[in-house]
Amino acid sequence: MTKKNRGIHALLAFLILNTLWALASWRLKQEMLPSPVTVYQHLFQMDMANLGLHVYNSLVRLFWGMLIAVVLGFGIGLLMGRVEIMNRLLDPIVYLTYPIPKIALLPIIMLLFGLGNLSKIILITLIVVFQVILSVRDGIKAIPESYYKNLQVLGASSLQQFVEITLPAGVASILSAIRIALGTAIAILFFTEVYGTQFGLGYFVMDAWGRLDYLDMYSGILVLSAVAFLLFLGIDLLERRLLRWRESI
Repeated sequence: MTKKNRGIHALLAFLILNTLWALASWRLKQEMLPSPVTVYQHLFQMDMANLGLHVYNSLVRLFWGMLIAVVLGFGIGLLMGRVEIMNRLLDPIVYLTYPIPKIALLPIIMLLFGLGNLSKIILITLIVVFQVILSVRDGIKAIPESYYKNLQVLGASSLQQFVEITLPAGVASILSAIRIALGTAIAILFFTEVYGTQFGLGYFVMDAWGRLDYLDMYSGILVLSAVAFLLFLGIDLLERRLLRWRESI
């Protein structure tokens, strides 16, 4: 799909969603569901510096949580994918802890690490890291052993084999895992920002809801949706840049 087609499809989806929103608002005729035109007008009249501060704090928490999860997940997934004894040792641990609903651990994490950014980052890390581990492990284990043997015949060192074969497969798996986990991470971040903070899009939306300021609430939801959309676009762009070798397959 070309960039032009992607843009057209995104614009079409945007128009359809806003049309459905406008129809629902017109049908209900209630203050709790204002029209999209009213919300957009309010959004562009808001204090962008204050709104930007909420966006910045949410992005900082999301960035560090995702970064720590990717670093840990890649290292553990690499060990499990290439070293069979490590896979046998860690596999039961991963499968026992992965199904645990991480949001249930929020009270414990907040008791141990406080109500600040650290507890929010830890929770995001716990949610994302297992998906990265399993994705990287499976991606690396799926590499045919003949690929390594061919490079060994050509005299490639272990480092060269890692750079040419293992690393590309690992990066592809990481990006796939991040794309899947990002939506969940944003949802959890939204929930955790209700506690122990006065900055963040989750706090902004829930605070507006508590004040019955529906225009602020919907504006915050729109901004959160826009941020998530841009993050997904960024992942797609990064994937195209880092995985150009796929185009030749």
